[in-house]
Amino acid sequence: MAGQSLDDERQKSAREYARLRRRLFFFELGVGISFILVLLLSPLSIGLRNVLDFPQPARVALYFTILMFSYGILCAPLDFYRGFVLPRRFGLARQGLRGWLWDEVKAGALGFFLGVGFMVLLYWLLGSFPQLWWLVAGAILLLFTVAMTHLAPIIVVPLFYKLEPLADAELRERLLGLAQRAGTKVVGVFTINLSSKATTANAALMGLGNTRRIVIGDTVLEGYSAEEIEVIMAHELGHHIDRHIWRLIAFQSVVIVLGFYIAYLVLEFAAVPLGFLGVADVAAFPLLALALGAFAIAVRPLANAYSRYLEGAADEYALALTDNAEGFKAVMTKLTNQNLSEARPSRWVELFFYDHPPYWQRMERAQRYEERTEGAG
Repeated sequence: MAGQSLDDERQKSAREYARLRRRLFFFELGVGISFILVLLLSPLSIGLRNVLDFPQPARVALYFTILMFSYGILCAPLDFYRGFVLPRRFGLARQGLRGWLWDEVKAGALGFFLGVGFMVLLYWLLGSFPQLWWLVAGAILLLFTVAMTHLAPIIVVPLFYKLEPLADAELRERLLGLAQRAGTKVVGVFTINLSSKATTANAALMGLGNTRRIVIGDTVLEGYSAEEIEVIMAHELGHHIDRHIWRLIAFQSVVIVLGFYIAYLVLEFAAVPLGFLGVADVAAFPLLALALGAFAIAVRPLANAYSRYLEGAADEYALALTDNAEGFKAVMTKLTNQNLSEARPSRWVELFFYDHPPYWQRMERAQRYEERTEGAG
């Protein structure tokens, strides 16, 4: 494992891939802002509300159905390039066009029903609790996040991937023993067929409570030793031991409530002066979207920084639990090569795009662990 090193050609491709994805991000951001501004500054949003002469729940549902389909059609070429063309160009995707389109349909349907349902609920809150809707909406999103985290491995993930019990009995017992040493209960060890769609490698500890399970991509099983897989899962266990999932949910909840509160202030200040009927007027949605979107962009570096902090803590836990710095470094190198990750991004890229520590920082962390343990010895 000590002989693992970064592939220079892969790093060259990784930098190009990351550069293109960043360009797409900012282009899509510009498209989204333009779409919202056209709705806000033209008669389109008010005209659409007037045409939809129905009771409020039906009006809201139809308004967002029309908006979501219109925006989806507008962004379809970008989605196709980002999700299908680009990964295949860089050798990260195996899925054919039919399979990719079917996944897009499933993801779109799920997002549509959840999105429209939430917006109907949100506008009911805006009309029923005009001073406190932002707080109630934040609490509802918190409960929804916890529920989805709990149900993801048994409802959401199977919509896109096949989960099966791990057939390798020796590796299964090794990982269950690792979880026992970490004091974490899991319902089993499963494999997920990532190779049916991608060449990238991944593993996770999915679910909460009685749905928590170890999930390993078959691309990991194909290319990593049992010792390396143990290091990967030790990192994932670190998130649960230190309650990172709950801490991240709490952090996100505070951010969401704060974002809703800022949107509340914007609507109170600007909705009527801009010609809308009030804060609960669905035609004022572009104003709400603009406020929430601006806040999300502003808070993104902070959210990434907190996520990197938790990931770094999980790295420390993995190093301590396995006492295998060389294995940790080998795993990080192999994952960086395989997943086409940029090893040393610029500082602004790290701040704005990275929710995990970049490769070089993780290698330095492993080196510091080695120096500490050697010094202690």
